[in-house]
Amino acid sequence: MHPDGQSAAARLAQPQAFYVLAETPCPYLPGRLERKLLTDISGPGSRRLYDLLSRAGFRRSHSFAYRPACHACQACVAVRVRAEAFEPSKSQKRALAANQGLTVEECGARATQEQYRLFARYIRSRHGDGDMARMGFADYRAMVEETCLDTRVAEFRDPQGRLVAACLSDWLEDGPSAVYSFFEPNLAARSLGTYMVLWLIQEARRRRLAHVYLGYWIRGARKMAYKARFQPAEGFGPKGWQPIES
Repeated sequence: MHPDGQSAAARLAQPQAFYVLAETPCPYLPGRLERKLLTDISGPGSRRLYDLLSRAGFRRSHSFAYRPACHACQACVAVRVRAEAFEPSKSQKRALAANQGLTVEECGARATQEQYRLFARYIRSRHGDGDMARMGFADYRAMVEETCLDTRVAEFRDPQGRLVAACLSDWLEDGPSAVYSFFEPNLAARSLGTYMVLWLIQEARRRRLAHVYLGYWIRGARKMAYKARFQPAEGFGPKGWQPIES
């Protein structure tokens, strides 16, 4: 029971408060504004609540779930991969072969200085002009550790034991949801970002879970294009989850 005498199930049955945030410049499509629908998912019942919200196209940031609510724009589409039906493409098979020497260990939601140094190198290389470039260790630690879900960090190491990639993910009732991943920028040719998604799909299949949630795919945004390359994929829209093609 919760300290106020309510069970988690009873609290979950109560109306959930949602908030619409003010518009801000869209970080993906120049000249457009973004607006988010937000709700608090902390407290009892948070895991079940987020399971339901993720199936309605929501994503998580810290202890909040959000979904785009942009005026006159529906470019952001929540994407998930059907794990059991997935078949790797030729380029994805090359990514698997290029990284077969890596070892992976799943850790709890605990930030380390080693992770942060890799994260900082990655951000400087890929997103040096964005807000994330100003994140210190305390900010990175909050991103990893401020969670009310079954959140884990998968660490990928080379044969010498060097950390070369990491993937932060939430494990939901029907599969993992990729929160953020980063890798050694000098190893970009090995397609480590693709490899981490492939690893999540393999793990979902091994655990008999149906989906892998990849966040928002945005048509016309180059940095998001990769999410539609894992087929079969589904996008969430007015008619629910529908197949999308790469």
